[in-house]
Amino acid sequence: MAGLYYEEFEVGMEFKHALTRTVTETDNLMFCAMTHNPQPLHLDEEFAKNTEFGGRLVNSLFTLGLVIGVSVGDTTLGTTIANLGMTDCRFANPVFHGDTITCVTKIRAKRESKSRPDAGMVEFEHYGYNQHGKEVAYCVRTGFMRKRPAEA
Repeated sequence: MAGLYYEEFEVGMEFKHALTRTVTETDNLMFCAMTHNPQPLHLDEEFAKNTEFGGRLVNSLFTLGLVIGVSVGDTTLGTTIANLGMTDCRFANPVFHGDTITCVTKIRAKRESKSRPDAGMVEFEHYGYNQHGKEVAYCVRTGFMRKRPAEA
């Protein structure tokens, strides 16, 4: 497994993910279509250019999914049992077509599972930044993580 097991996470660990992603108009259009979100701020340039943003914004849920998705290869690939929740989401700055997103993950807390001796909960803080270093997404996510399998 490329992901880390519960025991390998330590509070305070920080992952500066090497994978970056430039967000395209197609990303935004497809995500809005797949989620049935007709918000003109994402889809209608004429509407959006008359807002305080001056143009279409990338759907914030796409941005959040991207930030969390980028973290998977370095942290949880194959070792997650389930996501238990996401809280404290914020979008301090908008994302526009052509913005390049970089991501950082920090380990905020962890605890053993009370019901499953083979698992524990890890609390991740996910940060997304645009190419100017401005925060564009943040969330706290709790992952239900596998413990390292016992040696046979």
